[in-house]
Amino acid sequence: MSVSSFREQRWNVCASDIARRTHNPIRSIVENIVVEPNPSKPMIALSIGDPTTFGNLKPPKEVIEAVQESVASQLYNGYAPSTGYLKAREAVAEYSSNEFVKVDPKDVILCSGCSCALDLCITALAREGQNILIPRPGFSIYRTLAEGLGITVKTYNLRPELGWEIDLNDLEAQIDESTAAIVINNPSNPCGSVFSRDHILDILDIAARYYVPIIADEIYEHMVFPERTFHSLASLSTEVPILSCSGLTKRFLVPGWRMGWIIIHDRQNVLEAEIRKGLHCLSQRIIGSNTIIQGALPAILRKTPQRFFDDVIRTLYSHSKLAYDCIIKISGLKPIMPDGAMYMMVYIDLPCFPEFNSDLEFVQRLLMEESVFCLPGQCFDYHSYMRLVITVPSNMLEEACQRIQEFCERHHYKTAEISRRNSFVNEIPY
Repeated sequence: MSVSSFREQRWNVCASDIARRTHNPIRSIVENIVVEPNPSKPMIALSIGDPTTFGNLKPPKEVIEAVQESVASQLYNGYAPSTGYLKAREAVAEYSSNEFVKVDPKDVILCSGCSCALDLCITALAREGQNILIPRPGFSIYRTLAEGLGITVKTYNLRPELGWEIDLNDLEAQIDESTAAIVINNPSNPCGSVFSRDHILDILDIAARYYVPIIADEIYEHMVFPERTFHSLASLSTEVPILSCSGLTKRFLVPGWRMGWIIIHDRQNVLEAEIRKGLHCLSQRIIGSNTIIQGALPAILRKTPQRFFDDVIRTLYSHSKLAYDCIIKISGLKPIMPDGAMYMMVYIDLPCFPEFNSDLEFVQRLLMEESVFCLPGQCFDYHSYMRLVITVPSNMLEEACQRIQEFCERHHYKTAEISRRNSFVNEIPY
């Protein structure tokens, strides 16, 4: 082709298929909320899943000191192996082992946060045209990662009336010959649910019968409230291959440090032939995770005192009860008490609020009138709900719940009708 022909073409730079297919449902919805908060009331955001946002939840001094020592040592300024330093992987293996499962450091791949771990797992297991199964309601990152790669996403339902257990019949019905993996999120974002041992065994039974591997998103592992116990999927299975994804983000309150990991649980060597190598190759795309944090990882995982974790759980549980006890009294709303994590789902009985046609309209008006922002259920592919984050300081959470109550009283069809009648009576001249 001649130079003149090139000039006639002009610039024609198009986005790749992956870029065009990639979208974040939460970002798409939030960016289209155009209303402004009430300027007379301070903003309270119950929408941000970052436990550090308000400064009331901080990592312990042992974690900070571990990073300071890592920096001061001058040993971790260079590149690490793409799967992570051996000492860091040994620390994760030790941290993740228990009486039911022993983790070998060779089965650990360090990643740039848990989202990166999920990305690697989905990319390694599923090909374009195949499908993965994800929970509904569920965190949007699974869809974002999969659809960008041309992987079909199918959803299985959770059951709010059973504390957000998986609808096992629906899960089984979604599996077909093109299903590459099942994503299980436990404890759950957005539901705050924690699966029982028996329920996990039922899930594993389905995966085993259909020979479908599991991607276990366990970033909220151990973040469970009193009288509940966290059971990792890998601790209960000897047959199903499981890629467990976790990290420092939530439990250690350092999401910005971007330290996550994959643990390959493959007792039957199902993943040995291709998937293990595939994960190692994919890890080379980011040339390894944060080396400063890798250097600190052994001290972080071994020296963080149990009392720190206990204090965080105590705070989250107290906040959950505060929000639940307030919202359960509000006509038209039904909160579902969480068993762990950092979230609470609240059912919005929309017929009680005839002004609003959707959960999105409800949260928009709540933001506009009360300066309280919650994510609508649409963000999690589940309508007629909203998600509350319970990491905010207790005084702000209490104030937010009070504003939600006042908002609902104004817009509930019964109280609104009484108010209208009273207004009409007051206007009658005597």
